[in-house]
Amino acid sequence: MDPKVNRKLRILADAAKYDASCASSGASKRSSGKEGIGSTTPIGICHSYTPDGRCVSLLKILLTNACLYDCAYCINRRSSNVERARFSVREVVDLTLAFYKRNYIEGLFLSSGIIRSPDYTMEQMLLVAKTLRQEHLYRGYIHLKTIPEASPWLIEQAGLWADRLSINLELPTESGLARYAPEKKAPTIRSAMGQMKERIAEAKEERRSFSPAGQSTQLIVGADEANDHDVLRTSAGLYRSYDLRRVYYSAFSPIPDASSALPARAPPLQRENRLYQADWLLRHYGFEVDEIAAGGEAGMLDLEIDPKLAWALKNRHRFPVDVNLAEREALLRVPGLGKRAVDRIVLARRHMRLRLADLRRLSGALRRALPFLVAADHHPGRSLDRLDLRSRLVPPPTQLALF
Repeated sequence: MDPKVNRKLRILADAAKYDASCASSGASKRSSGKEGIGSTTPIGICHSYTPDGRCVSLLKILLTNACLYDCAYCINRRSSNVERARFSVREVVDLTLAFYKRNYIEGLFLSSGIIRSPDYTMEQMLLVAKTLRQEHLYRGYIHLKTIPEASPWLIEQAGLWADRLSINLELPTESGLARYAPEKKAPTIRSAMGQMKERIAEAKEERRSFSPAGQSTQLIVGADEANDHDVLRTSAGLYRSYDLRRVYYSAFSPIPDASSALPARAPPLQRENRLYQADWLLRHYGFEVDEIAAGGEAGMLDLEIDPKLAWALKNRHRFPVDVNLAEREALLRVPGLGKRAVDRIVLARRHMRLRLADLRRLSGALRRALPFLVAADHHPGRSLDRLDLRSRLVPPPTQLALF
Protein backbone atom coordinates (compact mmCIF):
# COMPACT_ATOMS: atom_id res chain seq x y z
CA MET A 1 0.00 0.00 0.00
CA ASP A 2 1.19 3.50 -0.78
CA PRO A 3 2.71 4.98 2.44
CA LYS A 4 0.66 8.18 2.13
CA VAL A 5 -2.58 6.24 1.78
CA ASN A 6 -1.57 3.96 4.65
CA ARG A 7 -1.00 7.00 6.88
CA LYS A 8 -4.40 8.42 5.95
CA LEU A 9 -6.02 5.06 6.63
CA ARG A 10 -4.59 4.88 10.12
CA ILE A 11 -5.74 8.42 10.98
CA LEU A 12 -9.21 8.20 9.45
CA ALA A 13 -9.98 4.67 10.64
CA ASP A 14 -9.06 5.69 14.18
CA ALA A 15 -11.20 8.83 13.91
CA ALA A 16 -14.20 6.72 12.81
CA LYS A 17 -14.17 4.57 15.96
CA TYR A 18 -16.29 7.11 17.86
CA ASP A 19 -19.30 6.44 15.64
CA ALA A 20 -21.27 3.61 17.25
CA SER A 21 -23.80 3.19 14.45
CA CYS A 22 -21.56 0.53 13.00
CA ALA A 23 -21.05 -1.92 15.85
CA SER A 24 -17.78 -3.77 16.32
CA SER A 25 -17.53 -7.35 17.49
CA GLY A 26 -14.13 -6.82 19.06
CA ALA A 27 -11.61 -8.30 16.65
CA SER A 28 -8.83 -6.79 18.76
CA LYS A 29 -8.92 -9.87 21.02
CA ARG A 30 -6.91 -11.69 18.37
CA SER A 31 -4.78 -8.82 17.11
CA SER A 32 -3.25 -7.79 20.47
CA GLY A 33 -2.21 -4.45 18.95
CA LYS A 34 0.19 -6.07 16.47
CA GLU A 35 -0.15 -6.50 12.75
CA GLY A 36 0.11 -9.94 11.23
CA ILE A 37 -1.88 -12.63 9.47
CA GLY A 38 -5.54 -12.18 10.32
CA SER A 39 -5.03 -8.84 12.07
CA THR A 40 -7.89 -6.54 11.03
CA THR A 41 -8.40 -3.90 13.70
CA PRO A 42 -5.39 -1.68 12.84
CA ILE A 43 -6.69 -1.07 9.31
CA GLY A 44 -10.18 0.03 10.33
CA ILE A 45 -12.20 -3.14 9.84
CA CYS A 46 -15.17 -3.48 12.16
CA HIS A 47 -18.03 -5.94 12.38
CA SER A 48 -21.74 -5.29 12.13
CA TYR A 49 -24.85 -7.42 11.92
CA THR A 50 -27.49 -7.72 9.22
CA PRO A 51 -31.22 -7.99 10.06
CA ASP A 52 -31.04 -11.78 9.61
CA GLY A 53 -28.23 -12.05 12.17
CA ARG A 54 -25.23 -12.47 9.87
CA CYS A 55 -21.98 -10.84 10.99
CA VAL A 56 -20.36 -8.78 8.24
CA SER A 57 -16.95 -7.10 8.13
CA LEU A 58 -16.92 -3.44 7.11
CA LEU A 59 -14.20 -0.97 6.25
CA LYS A 60 -15.09 1.83 8.68
CA ILE A 61 -13.46 5.15 7.84
CA LEU A 62 -13.99 8.89 7.56
CA LEU A 63 -13.59 10.69 4.27
CA THR A 64 -11.83 13.35 6.36
CA ASN A 65 -11.45 14.24 10.02
CA ALA A 66 -11.23 17.96 9.20
CA CYS A 67 -14.46 19.76 10.07
CA LEU A 68 -15.98 23.22 9.85
CA TYR A 69 -18.10 22.56 12.94
CA ASP A 70 -16.91 22.94 16.51
CA CYS A 71 -19.06 20.45 18.46
CA ALA A 72 -17.66 20.43 21.99
CA TYR A 73 -17.82 16.62 22.43
CA CYS A 74 -16.15 15.74 19.10
CA ILE A 75 -12.44 14.88 18.79
CA ASN A 76 -12.55 16.12 15.17
CA ARG A 77 -14.03 19.52 15.99
CA ARG A 78 -12.64 22.62 14.30
CA SER A 79 -10.67 23.73 17.36
CA SER A 80 -9.23 20.29 18.14
CA ASN A 81 -5.47 19.87 17.92
CA VAL A 82 -5.37 16.53 16.09
CA GLU A 83 -3.53 15.32 13.01
CA ARG A 84 -5.75 15.86 9.98
CA ALA A 85 -6.09 13.77 6.85
CA ARG A 86 -8.41 13.50 3.87
CA PHE A 87 -9.08 10.77 1.34
CA SER A 88 -9.94 11.49 -2.26
CA VAL A 89 -12.97 9.76 -3.74
CA ARG A 90 -10.67 7.53 -5.81
CA GLU A 91 -8.64 6.50 -2.75
CA VAL A 92 -11.74 5.34 -0.85
CA VAL A 93 -12.98 3.45 -3.91
CA ASP A 94 -9.62 1.76 -4.45
CA LEU A 95 -9.26 0.83 -0.77
CA THR A 96 -12.76 -0.65 -0.66
CA LEU A 97 -12.22 -2.73 -3.79
CA ALA A 98 -8.75 -3.88 -2.71
CA PHE A 99 -9.97 -5.03 0.72
CA TYR A 100 -13.07 -6.63 -0.79
CA LYS A 101 -11.12 -8.60 -3.38
CA ARG A 102 -8.80 -9.89 -0.65
CA ASN A 103 -11.85 -11.02 1.34
CA TYR A 104 -11.03 -8.67 4.23
CA ILE A 105 -14.41 -6.95 4.12
CA GLU A 106 -17.97 -7.35 2.90
CA GLY A 107 -18.85 -3.68 2.87
CA LEU A 108 -18.06 -0.04 3.55
CA PHE A 109 -19.10 2.32 6.35
CA LEU A 110 -18.28 5.89 5.34
CA SER A 111 -18.70 9.04 7.41
CA SER A 112 -16.97 12.42 7.31
CA GLY A 113 -16.27 15.74 8.92
CA ILE A 114 -17.74 18.76 7.14
CA ILE A 115 -15.36 20.20 4.53
CA ARG A 116 -16.09 23.35 2.50
CA SER A 117 -19.84 22.93 2.97
CA PRO A 118 -22.42 20.24 3.85
CA ASP A 119 -23.37 19.96 0.16
CA TYR A 120 -19.78 19.50 -1.01
CA THR A 121 -19.11 16.86 1.64
CA MET A 122 -22.31 14.96 0.90
CA GLU A 123 -21.54 15.07 -2.81
CA GLN A 124 -18.08 13.56 -2.24
CA MET A 125 -19.50 10.71 -0.15
CA LEU A 126 -22.22 10.16 -2.73
CA LEU A 127 -19.59 9.94 -5.47
CA VAL A 128 -17.81 7.16 -3.58
CA ALA A 129 -20.94 5.01 -3.49
CA LYS A 130 -21.98 5.86 -7.04
CA THR A 131 -18.51 5.10 -8.44
CA LEU A 132 -18.40 1.75 -6.66
CA ARG A 133 -21.84 0.77 -7.94
CA GLN A 134 -21.70 2.11 -11.50
CA GLU A 135 -18.07 1.91 -12.59
CA HIS A 136 -17.07 -1.24 -10.70
CA LEU A 137 -20.43 -3.03 -10.38
CA TYR A 138 -19.76 -3.39 -6.66
CA ARG A 139 -22.58 -5.27 -4.92
CA GLY A 140 -21.26 -5.24 -1.36
CA TYR A 141 -22.86 -3.46 1.57
CA ILE A 142 -22.57 0.35 1.79
CA HIS A 143 -23.55 2.43 4.81
CA LEU A 144 -23.34 6.21 4.38
CA LYS A 145 -23.53 8.69 7.24
CA THR A 146 -25.57 11.49 5.69
CA ILE A 147 -25.34 15.17 6.54
CA PRO A 148 -28.72 16.69 7.49
CA GLU A 149 -27.71 20.23 6.44
CA ALA A 150 -27.02 19.01 2.89
CA SER A 151 -29.44 19.46 0.01
CA PRO A 152 -32.43 17.06 0.18
CA TRP A 153 -31.67 16.08 -3.42
CA LEU A 154 -28.18 14.90 -2.45
CA ILE A 155 -29.55 12.83 0.43
CA GLU A 156 -32.10 11.27 -1.91
CA GLN A 157 -29.35 10.42 -4.38
CA ALA A 158 -27.33 8.78 -1.59
CA GLY A 159 -30.25 6.46 -0.89
CA LEU A 160 -30.11 5.16 -4.45
CA TRP A 161 -26.60 3.78 -3.98
CA ALA A 162 -26.35 2.95 -0.25
CA ASP A 163 -27.85 0.00 1.60
CA ARG A 164 -28.31 2.02 4.77
CA LEU A 165 -28.32 5.75 5.56
CA SER A 166 -27.96 7.27 8.98
CA ILE A 167 -28.14 10.74 10.48
CA ASN A 168 -26.71 11.25 13.96
CA LEU A 169 -28.93 13.21 16.30
CA GLU A 170 -25.93 13.11 18.68
CA LEU A 171 -27.54 14.45 21.87
CA PRO A 172 -30.96 13.44 23.24
CA THR A 173 -32.28 16.94 23.99
CA GLU A 174 -32.51 20.10 21.93
CA SER A 175 -31.07 22.11 24.81
CA GLY A 176 -28.03 19.82 24.92
CA LEU A 177 -27.53 20.11 21.18
CA ALA A 178 -27.82 23.91 21.34
CA ARG A 179 -25.25 24.08 24.14
CA TYR A 180 -22.62 21.66 22.84
CA ALA A 181 -23.18 21.70 19.05
CA PRO A 182 -24.74 25.11 18.22
CA GLU A 183 -24.07 24.73 14.48
CA LYS A 184 -26.36 21.69 14.39
CA LYS A 185 -30.12 22.18 14.62
CA ALA A 186 -32.47 19.48 15.90
CA PRO A 187 -35.34 20.53 13.56
CA THR A 188 -33.00 20.23 10.54
CA ILE A 189 -31.89 16.75 11.61
CA ARG A 190 -35.45 15.59 12.22
CA SER A 191 -36.58 17.04 8.90
CA ALA A 192 -33.91 15.02 7.09
CA MET A 193 -35.00 11.90 8.98
CA GLY A 194 -38.60 12.53 7.96
CA GLN A 195 -37.62 12.96 4.33
CA MET A 196 -35.66 9.73 4.44
CA LYS A 197 -38.58 7.87 6.01
CA GLU A 198 -40.89 9.03 3.21
CA ARG A 199 -38.48 7.99 0.46
CA ILE A 200 -37.92 4.56 2.00
CA ALA A 201 -41.68 4.00 2.28
CA GLU A 202 -42.26 5.16 -1.31
CA ALA A 203 -39.55 2.83 -2.60
CA LYS A 204 -41.11 -0.15 -0.82
CA GLU A 205 -44.52 0.59 -2.34
CA GLU A 206 -43.00 0.95 -5.80
CA ARG A 207 -40.75 -2.12 -5.31
CA ARG A 208 -37.52 -0.28 -6.03
CA SER A 209 -34.33 0.07 -4.05
CA PHE A 210 -33.78 3.04 -1.76
CA SER A 211 -31.72 2.51 1.38
CA PRO A 212 -33.16 -1.03 1.67
CA ALA A 213 -31.59 -1.58 5.12
CA GLY A 214 -33.39 1.52 6.46
CA GLN A 215 -31.97 4.36 8.54
CA SER A 216 -30.36 4.62 11.96
CA THR A 217 -28.96 7.24 14.33
CA GLN A 218 -26.62 7.64 17.29
CA LEU A 219 -27.06 9.26 20.70
CA ILE A 220 -24.08 10.21 22.86
CA VAL A 221 -24.65 9.24 26.49
CA GLY A 222 -23.18 11.20 29.36
CA ALA A 223 -21.93 14.32 27.55
CA ASP A 224 -24.83 16.47 28.74
CA GLU A 225 -27.21 16.46 31.68
CA ALA A 226 -29.81 14.18 30.06
CA ASN A 227 -30.72 11.19 32.23
CA ASP A 228 -31.69 7.73 30.99
CA HIS A 229 -35.38 8.62 30.97
CA ASP A 230 -34.62 11.55 28.64
CA VAL A 231 -32.51 9.34 26.36
CA LEU A 232 -35.13 6.59 26.11
CA ARG A 233 -37.97 9.07 25.62
CA THR A 234 -36.07 10.54 22.66
CA SER A 235 -35.36 7.08 21.25
CA ALA A 236 -38.99 6.03 21.55
CA GLY A 237 -40.06 9.18 19.72
CA LEU A 238 -37.55 8.53 16.94
CA TYR A 239 -38.72 4.95 16.47
CA ARG A 240 -42.32 6.07 16.43
CA SER A 241 -41.88 9.05 14.10
CA TYR A 242 -39.21 7.91 11.67
CA ASP A 243 -39.30 4.08 11.62
CA LEU A 244 -35.62 3.85 12.52
CA ARG A 245 -34.01 0.44 12.37
CA ARG A 246 -31.74 1.19 15.31
CA VAL A 247 -30.76 3.86 17.75
CA TYR A 248 -27.14 3.36 18.79
CA TYR A 249 -25.85 4.55 22.14
CA SER A 250 -22.27 5.74 22.55
CA ALA A 251 -20.85 6.49 25.99
CA PHE A 252 -19.16 9.89 26.01
CA SER A 253 -15.39 9.65 25.95
CA PRO A 254 -13.38 12.59 27.35
CA ILE A 255 -11.25 14.27 24.69
CA PRO A 256 -8.08 16.40 24.82
CA ASP A 257 -8.47 20.14 25.39
CA ALA A 258 -12.15 19.66 26.10
CA SER A 259 -14.58 22.38 27.11
CA SER A 260 -14.92 22.85 30.86
CA ALA A 261 -18.66 22.37 30.38
CA LEU A 262 -18.11 18.70 29.52
CA PRO A 263 -17.80 16.00 32.18
CA ALA A 264 -14.23 15.25 33.25
CA ARG A 265 -14.95 11.52 33.32
CA ALA A 266 -16.70 9.10 31.03
CA PRO A 267 -19.97 7.56 32.26
CA PRO A 268 -19.76 3.90 33.30
CA LEU A 269 -19.94 1.62 30.24
CA GLN A 270 -22.60 -0.34 32.10
CA ARG A 271 -24.91 2.62 31.55
CA GLU A 272 -24.54 2.20 27.79
CA ASN A 273 -25.26 -1.52 28.16
CA ARG A 274 -28.41 -0.92 30.23
CA LEU A 275 -29.69 1.55 27.63
CA TYR A 276 -29.31 -1.07 24.91
CA GLN A 277 -31.23 -3.55 27.06
CA ALA A 278 -33.97 -0.99 27.72
CA ASP A 279 -34.10 -0.14 24.01
CA TRP A 280 -34.67 -3.84 23.28
CA LEU A 281 -37.58 -3.88 25.74
CA LEU A 282 -39.12 -0.86 23.99
CA ARG A 283 -38.83 -2.36 20.52
CA HIS A 284 -39.58 -6.03 21.12
CA TYR A 285 -41.27 -6.56 24.49
CA GLY A 286 -44.05 -3.99 24.61
CA PHE A 287 -42.63 -1.85 27.43
CA GLU A 288 -43.15 1.90 27.67
CA VAL A 289 -40.44 4.39 28.63
CA ASP A 290 -42.11 5.36 31.90
CA GLU A 291 -42.31 1.72 32.96
CA ILE A 292 -38.59 1.22 32.45
CA ALA A 293 -36.95 4.45 33.58
CA ALA A 294 -39.35 6.78 35.38
CA GLY A 295 -39.19 4.87 38.65
CA GLY A 296 -35.42 4.87 38.86
CA GLU A 297 -33.34 7.20 40.96
CA ALA A 298 -33.25 10.61 39.21
CA GLY A 299 -34.53 8.98 36.02
CA MET A 300 -31.55 6.64 35.76
CA LEU A 301 -31.57 2.91 35.08
CA ASP A 302 -30.30 0.55 37.76
CA LEU A 303 -26.71 -0.34 36.84
CA GLU A 304 -26.64 -3.49 38.99
CA ILE A 305 -29.52 -5.38 37.34
CA ASP A 306 -31.06 -5.45 33.89
CA PRO A 307 -34.13 -3.21 33.36
CA LYS A 308 -36.54 -6.13 32.90
CA LEU A 309 -35.68 -7.62 36.28
CA ALA A 310 -35.73 -4.15 37.87
CA TRP A 311 -39.28 -3.63 36.56
CA ALA A 312 -40.43 -7.05 37.78
CA LEU A 313 -39.10 -6.44 41.30
CA LYS A 314 -40.98 -3.14 41.45
CA ASN A 315 -44.18 -4.75 40.16
CA ARG A 316 -44.36 -7.98 42.13
CA HIS A 317 -48.14 -7.69 42.26
CA ARG A 318 -48.17 -8.60 38.52
CA PHE A 319 -46.68 -12.00 39.29
CA PRO A 320 -46.58 -14.97 39.30
CA VAL A 321 -47.94 -15.76 35.84
CA ASP A 322 -49.02 -19.23 34.76
CA VAL A 323 -47.02 -20.45 31.76
CA ASN A 324 -49.94 -22.68 30.76
CA LEU A 325 -52.59 -19.94 30.82
CA ALA A 326 -51.05 -16.46 30.63
CA GLU A 327 -51.20 -14.26 27.55
CA ARG A 328 -48.03 -13.99 25.50
CA GLU A 329 -47.65 -10.32 26.49
CA ALA A 330 -47.57 -11.29 30.18
CA LEU A 331 -44.98 -14.01 29.59
CA LEU A 332 -42.75 -11.54 27.75
CA ARG A 333 -42.43 -9.57 30.99
CA VAL A 334 -41.11 -12.50 33.01
CA PRO A 335 -37.37 -12.01 33.75
CA GLY A 336 -35.30 -14.68 32.06
CA LEU A 337 -37.81 -15.43 29.32
CA GLY A 338 -36.83 -14.10 25.90
CA LYS A 339 -39.02 -13.83 22.84
CA ARG A 340 -37.91 -17.17 21.42
CA ALA A 341 -38.51 -18.96 24.71
CA VAL A 342 -41.96 -17.39 25.02
CA ASP A 343 -42.86 -18.41 21.47
CA ARG A 344 -41.73 -21.97 22.20
CA ILE A 345 -43.80 -22.03 25.39
CA VAL A 346 -46.93 -20.77 23.62
CA LEU A 347 -46.49 -23.40 20.90
CA ALA A 348 -45.71 -26.29 23.28
CA ARG A 349 -48.60 -25.64 25.69
CA ARG A 350 -51.10 -26.28 22.92
CA HIS A 351 -50.22 -29.95 23.16
CA MET A 352 -49.38 -30.47 26.85
CA ARG A 353 -49.35 -28.93 30.30
CA LEU A 354 -45.87 -27.59 30.83
CA ARG A 355 -43.77 -28.70 33.79
CA LEU A 356 -40.43 -27.39 35.05
CA ALA A 357 -38.53 -29.99 33.06
CA ASP A 358 -40.25 -28.75 29.91
CA LEU A 359 -39.41 -25.13 30.71
CA ARG A 360 -35.75 -26.00 31.22
CA ARG A 361 -35.66 -27.37 27.69
CA LEU A 362 -37.39 -24.26 26.31
CA SER A 363 -35.49 -21.54 28.18
CA GLY A 364 -31.83 -21.09 29.01
CA ALA A 365 -32.30 -18.66 31.93
CA LEU A 366 -34.93 -20.33 34.08
CA ARG A 367 -33.28 -19.53 37.42
CA ARG A 368 -34.28 -15.88 37.25
CA ALA A 369 -37.77 -16.76 36.01
CA LEU A 370 -38.75 -19.28 38.72
CA PRO A 371 -39.97 -16.77 41.35
CA PHE A 372 -42.21 -15.10 38.76
CA LEU A 373 -44.03 -18.03 37.15
CA VAL A 374 -46.30 -20.99 37.80
CA ALA A 375 -46.01 -24.36 36.04
CA ALA A 376 -47.91 -27.64 36.39
CA ASP A 377 -45.51 -28.81 39.11
CA HIS A 378 -44.21 -25.48 40.38
CA HIS A 379 -45.56 -22.56 42.39
CA PRO A 380 -43.24 -19.90 43.89
CA GLY A 381 -45.33 -19.61 47.03
CA ARG A 382 -44.27 -16.58 49.06
CA SER A 383 -40.83 -16.27 47.46
CA LEU A 384 -41.99 -13.10 45.70
CA ASP A 385 -42.41 -11.47 49.12
CA ARG A 386 -38.86 -12.16 50.24
CA LEU A 387 -36.90 -9.03 51.09
CA ASP A 388 -33.73 -10.65 49.81
CA LEU A 389 -35.20 -11.70 46.44
CA ARG A 390 -33.09 -9.17 44.57
CA SER A 391 -29.82 -10.35 46.11
CA ARG A 392 -30.77 -13.99 45.48
CA LEU A 393 -31.36 -13.31 41.77
CA VAL A 394 -28.38 -11.05 41.13
CA PRO A 395 -25.03 -12.85 41.16
CA PRO A 396 -22.22 -11.04 42.99
CA PRO A 397 -19.83 -9.16 40.69
CA THR A 398 -16.86 -11.24 39.62
CA GLN A 399 -13.43 -10.00 40.55
CA LEU A 400 -11.37 -9.06 37.48
CA ALA A 401 -8.05 -10.80 37.14
CA LEU A 402 -5.00 -8.52 37.03
CA PHE A 403 -3.30 -10.62 34.36
